[in-house]
Amino acid sequence: VQLQASGGGSVQAGRSLRLSCVAPRTISSVFNTLDMGWYRQAPGNERELVAAITASGTTNYADSVKGRFTISRTNARKTMSLQMNSLEPGDTAIYYCHAKWGSRTYWGQGTLVTVSS
Repeated sequence: VQLQASGGGSVQAGRSLRLSCVAPRTISSVFNTLDMGWYRQAPGNERELVAAITASGTTNYADSVKGRFTISRTNARKTMSLQMNSLEPGDTAIYYCHAKWGSRTYWGQGTLVTVSS
């Protein structure tokens, strides 16, 4: 079972991108109960949490993206999104969406975001 992530690309610093993550049919019926988030991994670095949103809608952000990124979810569409504004070269990474349901975790395939100065 894999989440479907999309929306990556190459942009210049200061521009915006929006990532989306759709739950597959096998877990779409429990989408409302999923705690979800976005992670990223830059070359040579460990995977890190960027933003998270609980099933009840509580959000949490890495300090490096606070005020620039916004995570949201649309339960009716089984979709989670990450709006990324004022992108910086340091945001360059592969972004992965993640979902947790009880003891089970699910990942997306990763989408590449490249920010040039």
